[in-house]
Amino acid sequence: MGGGGGGGPFINRSAEQFAKLVKKTEDETAVKAFEADLGGMLNELLAEANGRDVELVKARLDEIKECLSSDLEVTIDSLFGGSVARHTYVDGLSDIDSLLVLNGSPLEAVSPASALARIETAVRQEVDDAVSVSKGKLAVTVTYSDGMEIQLLPAFRTESGLKVPSFRHGGWSSIAPEGFQKALSATNAHCGGKLVPMIKLAKAVMGTLPEGQRLTGYHVESLAIAAFKNYGGPKNLASMLPAFFDKAKDLIHSPIKDSSGQSVHVDGYLGGAGSPERLATGHVLGRIAKRMRNASAHCSHQQWQALLGIDND
Repeated sequence: MGGGGGGGPFINRSAEQFAKLVKKTEDETAVKAFEADLGGMLNELLAEANGRDVELVKARLDEIKECLSSDLEVTIDSLFGGSVARHTYVDGLSDIDSLLVLNGSPLEAVSPASALARIETAVRQEVDDAVSVSKGKLAVTVTYSDGMEIQLLPAFRTESGLKVPSFRHGGWSSIAPEGFQKALSATNAHCGGKLVPMIKLAKAVMGTLPEGQRLTGYHVESLAIAAFKNYGGPKNLASMLPAFFDKAKDLIHSPIKDSSGQSVHVDGYLGGAGSPERLATGHVLGRIAKRMRNASAHCSHQQWQALLGIDND
């Protein structure tokens, strides 16, 4: 019986087998290098998403509070709200930046539309570097000369929580955002802290779509909670991002209940279950998931850059 000897994986193989093994080793090396590059690309995009000057936002909110306090003759409190509070803000796709708590002001006795009009007028008259101040159904948006936008939502404290303009009708509506925040935090912990950065990247991808195809920031966050509630896959951004769009393409077909109480459903703007809008949106989300997986399968930096809206010139 001959002695066994080592020799590794290349002993007693034909030339064809050897060539296949070399190619497999080269392919695995290329995939690992691509995955490292993709991880770096995603982290760079996250750094840009995290680059908003929060201190400047706070300073501008203080200026707004001061002018409103003078106009309404009452001390105004403010709370960071929406995606700023949840750390999922992405420039251009923000939710409400600040809740202006107006207890004790004459605005308690008026409709949301009247309150928003009063806030709009006061801010326009006093904030010097604001390019524009506009009033929507729910909030006042202040756009500054450097491109920053701040959205302001009037609110009042009540025994049951906060009262804000209603999505559904022209009056005020009670909300309890703590439930949503708790669900987001729990799911983020389950995903090793990767859910919140994944949401930021998903919002960045949404920002590359035509405006009519984009989901709201709050809707993206709600879909992410549902998609990753029992997630058992790899807890890294390169895996979670396509997994989000793949799961969201099916989740989008049915309305998601709004756990904050702001409205009956987070995604009421897409209509009822199985609506044409939902089916069309599901198709778009599925196409994004497929393109991401194809980009990774072909180790294509260019395809990923296009999906993420990165200028590769």
